[in-house]
Amino acid sequence: MTTRLPTPWPGAPGPPDAEDPIRTPVVPHAEVLPDDRLLADAVTASDAPDVVFALSRHGHRTVLSGGTAPPPTLPREDLRYEIGSATKTFTGLLLARLIHAGTLSGGEPATALLDAGRPAGATPVTLAHLITHTSGLPALPAGFFLRGLPAWRTNPYARFPAARVVDAYLRHRQRQRPGTRWRYSNYGVAVLGHALAAATGTPWEDLVTDRVLRPLGLDGTTLRADDSGLDAVGHGRDGETPVPPFDAGGFQAAGAVRATPYDLLAFLEAHLYPGEAPPDLAPVLRAVRRPVLRRGLTHRHVHTVAWFRHPTDGGPLYFHSGATLGQQAFLGFRPDTGTALAAVCTRRFRAHDPFVASAYALLARE
Repeated sequence: MTTRLPTPWPGAPGPPDAEDPIRTPVVPHAEVLPDDRLLADAVTASDAPDVVFALSRHGHRTVLSGGTAPPPTLPREDLRYEIGSATKTFTGLLLARLIHAGTLSGGEPATALLDAGRPAGATPVTLAHLITHTSGLPALPAGFFLRGLPAWRTNPYARFPAARVVDAYLRHRQRQRPGTRWRYSNYGVAVLGHALAAATGTPWEDLVTDRVLRPLGLDGTTLRADDSGLDAVGHGRDGETPVPPFDAGGFQAAGAVRATPYDLLAFLEAHLYPGEAPPDLAPVLRAVRRPVLRRGLTHRHVHTVAWFRHPTDGGPLYFHSGATLGQQAFLGFRPDTGTALAAVCTRRFRAHDPFVASAYALLARE
């Protein structure tokens, strides 16, 4: 069972988590290996055509790239990579900012926003349920597999545009009370994106650009591929077959972001040191570090508005990974060690894939 989320949702500014100070002195590890050696080992272990590991430690950046394929025309670290589900950290930050601004509370029923004439019901799915995967929605909407099948190996999401996502949601019948079970759902966060657009009268793409990307100076981040030559080429599981650029269709809020490793690192550094972000974003960046959901035996699984949160001996570790049909990404940061890590690669996830494990281990290292 999942702890029921309070609504309106927590996220108001206040003092940081007692166990999660904004800056903490670091006690050096007994065996300190150079960051470039650690990153080089992680790049090699990832076994992908193109790999970039970007590390920030107390503001000092180390970026290493490599891969099994010949180097592309542009340096690997200057390309934009698909981050898949790690896009949800951007959507979570956007929601937290709208809540902090008083535009929303997080307790709004999604149905009421998407169809103003429809009663929300006694136990409605709220925006808070959608971002924390406690809405009861499945991973993907009814009809997705049938509609996406002709493009299953290329771009199935592109065949399910925004109107279909919203229509599928409004037709969905609840089988369980929202807030009683955790179930990871791309569908739910996609619906959240459309609900935010409906609530503000602004497309999600414009919302996240105006409220998140521009304020943080992320000009190497975009929401779709173009013909600029800046987009990394993904590959299939064999690590050799190119795949077309990912098209998120109506699932933009759940997986559309593509960014350079430098932009991803800047995004993480803003979370690591919110006091150094623009003043109107600082309290929001603090808010997305606070737990809003604890689940599982002894509540060992902790979630914030935007991140998965694991304990370490020194303090919490925040992370989110993502994957498309030809690329993978890992984002994470640790306040106790002053460390942020952005890692990307251009090979589709496969069983026992070493990429995410290598990235997580590097961040978890004391």
